Amino acid sequence: MITIKEVSELAQVSQATVSRALNGHPTVKEINKIKVFEAIEKLGYKPNAFAQALASSRSNSIGMLVGSLEGPFYGPLMHNAEDTVRKKNMHLIVTSGQESKEKEIDSIRFLQSKQVDGLIIHSDTLSDDELIKIAKETTATIILNRYIPELSNQCICIDNELGGYLATKHLLESGHTKVACITGQLSKIDSRDRLQGYRNALAEYGIRYDASLIAEGRFDHDGNHEKVKRLLDRDNGITAIFCQNDNIALAAYDVCSERGLTVGKDISLVGYDNDTYSQHIRPKLTTVNFPVIEMGIEAANCVLALVNNDEYSVTNKLAPELIIRDSVKKIK
Repeated sequence: MITIKEVSELAQVSQATVSRALNGHPTVKEINKIKVFEAIEKLGYKPNAFAQALASSRSNSIGMLVGSLEGPFYGPLMHNAEDTVRKKNMHLIVTSGQESKEKEIDSIRFLQSKQVDGLIIHSDTLSDDELIKIAKETTATIILNRYIPELSNQCICIDNELGGYLATKHLLESGHTKVACITGQLSKIDSRDRLQGYRNALAEYGIRYDASLIAEGRFDHDGNHEKVKRLLDRDNGITAIFCQNDNIALAAYDVCSERGLTVGKDISLVGYDNDTYSQHIRPKLTTVNFPVIEMGIEAANCVLALVNNDEYSVTNKLAPELIIRDSVKKIK
């Protein structure tokens, strides 16, 4: 194995100069940088990542906490964050909190113990004060899906309230007056914001909010079929459902098919997230596009800027967009 000593001998500089050149230290003369990198190329030297980290006080890694390691939301979020980080020759270390406060705290402590240079946090359970404390401990921290005024330049979220409003407004504009809503877990701020958007649209159209038309589902696949059945059994006058994500909408498709109801004809559905399969089911699902790709890229670029003390401008709220397809029938 080629050593740093052999590189220094071939380049005719000190081992300290080789180390500083590898870590991009500004005090290294340009002529010495050239000598070092020519020697590295000739010898095929591969720097030891751990030694580099000790020399530079940097781990060249970013830690990321997410709610789950699977699913159509977290997958693209992690992929695009990781792709952006790798382009800067750094690595992304990902852990999940699994909707448990204890596990979220444990995951963040694990990432900090690995001396990550920055954190990207998507938390379901931690309070604003707890996240502020973490951001003081690891100053290069970006918070996803939460807006905290004290960390205004470190928060990236989607305007979920606007998304819920757009979805519900489309159903009301199409002539539906009895519009139900199946939420995600109401412990999640996403669900509560989307529900508020639903209520805003009803108020705009002069329709009274009816709690009996609301059912709490889950953003994953667990138990949503039963929630759809219970909602339809409760009120057979429902003509439309706002499903707070596309997984819930899939369950609604199944239940409607079992009951001989045709989506887009007998009942109208709007989803949320614009998952890949939403345009391949029949009828194609009208849904709200969640710019998860943009969120992953933006989060990675912002945390890298914080790590490098670069100036940057964060987009606090990404805009959702209604994608109109074939699952909503217009009522004259």
